[in-house]
Amino acid sequence: MIDKKIKNFTEPIKEELKIFQKQFSLSMKSRVGLVDLVAKYILRQKGKKIRPTLVLLSAKTVGEINESTYRAAILVELLHTATLIHDDVVDSAETRRGLLSINSVWKNKIAVLMGDYLLSRGLLLSVDNNDFDFLKVITNTVKRMSEGELLQIQKTRKLNNDEETYFKIISDKTASLLSTCTQVGALSVTQDQKVIEDFRNFGENLGIAFQIKDDILDFDGTSSIIGKPIGADLKEKKLTLPLIYAFQKASPSEVRHIKRLLKNELKSSEFKEIFSFIKSYNGLEYSISKAKEYASLALKNLESYSDSESKRALIDLVTFIIERKN
Repeated sequence: MIDKKIKNFTEPIKEELKIFQKQFSLSMKSRVGLVDLVAKYILRQKGKKIRPTLVLLSAKTVGEINESTYRAAILVELLHTATLIHDDVVDSAETRRGLLSINSVWKNKIAVLMGDYLLSRGLLLSVDNNDFDFLKVITNTVKRMSEGELLQIQKTRKLNNDEETYFKIISDKTASLLSTCTQVGALSVTQDQKVIEDFRNFGENLGIAFQIKDDILDFDGTSSIIGKPIGADLKEKKLTLPLIYAFQKASPSEVRHIKRLLKNELKSSEFKEIFSFIKSYNGLEYSISKAKEYASLALKNLESYSDSESKRALIDLVTFIIERKN
């Protein structure tokens, strides 16, 4: 169902996505045999291409897709792929998109170096074509993503995340890359600063709504869109918005009790107890309302732009993110 929905969003740019895929494959080539072998393996891991789709749809909503747009899409996909490879090393993940992860096949050292290689390929692509505006955006994104990840690790260890910090983390970890996609998409076809800022804000608000919804589904779904099993965040001791809100409403003794449970390996009965705790304080309802609030902001960012297939696809994507059940 998810793949079918995503296919609908890509319909206005299906031919452009084919061109992107060819250029993306070429961008990963290397004369070093091992690098080329790993690159070919990565290309077998079929992703949903949400990020290049956002670049292309944003560009097409306000202008004509050009070679600069394709380079922007390649840059963000190379960055995204590099971060996934590095994440798998950090998490000791064994699979990625139905295949063995790079670190499972070639071990950690090659996986880390391959992630570095992909990031450098993206940066060189921009430098070689004088896309310095893209570089400014993407380097800030890498900084934000790293800071967000480190802040989450710090808060996870201490179990002391609050709502303000939660939004800082998801803004930096998730929304920053989506806002980069929509910003560089617009930047590839216009120099109008208001348009570029509108699309940057659209991606930021979309990304925040996306992550809140994903965190809700960790408690109240069949599985999340990124394939996490239910309760995965709790197992990793991540405090997300439904639980943070419940903590704000609960008594200090209740909060201490739940945190004591989280510090140990959770049993099935303890998962259920935490879920009940969240529901009793309307943590899910509050989180849904916040996700809808950011989705509304994202739609507002697009209001002033002419109706088109591409714009409708972006609007449909916002609606899908809020309404999805898995």
